[in-house]
Amino acid sequence: MGYGIRLLVWGSYACFARPDYKDQRVSYDVMTPSAARGVLESIHWKPAIRWIVDRIDVINEIRLERVSRIEMDQAVAVSGIREPMSAKRPLLSPVLTEEQSDQESLLLRDVKYVIHAHFDMTERAGEQDHPEKHYNIFLRRARKRQCFYHPYLGSREFPAFYTLLEDQDVAPVSYYKEQPDRDLGWMLWDLDFKQNMKPLYFRGAMKKGMIAVPDLHQKNLKS
Repeated sequence: MGYGIRLLVWGSYACFARPDYKDQRVSYDVMTPSAARGVLESIHWKPAIRWIVDRIDVINEIRLERVSRIEMDQAVAVSGIREPMSAKRPLLSPVLTEEQSDQESLLLRDVKYVIHAHFDMTERAGEQDHPEKHYNIFLRRARKRQCFYHPYLGSREFPAFYTLLEDQDVAPVSYYKEQPDRDLGWMLWDLDFKQNMKPLYFRGAMKKGMIAVPDLHQKNLKS
């Protein structure tokens, strides 16, 4: 196991979309390991390292909210946006057209998680790549809230905010600390990029607000 980190992540909305709902966006009850990995990679990633999520702590109460919105079935022409901005024609109308559809989504509201993770060195690591080097780079960037792209919670329209939990920092207490264990069902673990992005699943369970995440090669993965 490589150097471990703890990252506190939160946001107003999140959607960790379930693949079994194709027509509507329905979120899992909690953050998926692949979404957690995406947050870590937004802060620091190189081909020499592979982030592995060990555990996800659910801090806030799980709240699902239905949201209806208009979505485009095809891309909007740039001119259709520029003309209203330049006052050449009225603002965009909210009336549905053939290219638009009224979609309903089931989103998570007011989420907060603690991501426990570490990284391993890959076969692409060079002579200059050392675990301590990449660990210190991540710490420096996380402390300054630097990132390659703004992290998000399942979808880019739901930005994530984060802060590094140092060794001396006490993590917030989970709402489910004294609650019964909760079966989360089969959840998306991640995509296997070596097998044409094959989705891998695991049986999620939350115990005292903590979700233990298996590694890719463990036997309880379901593909």
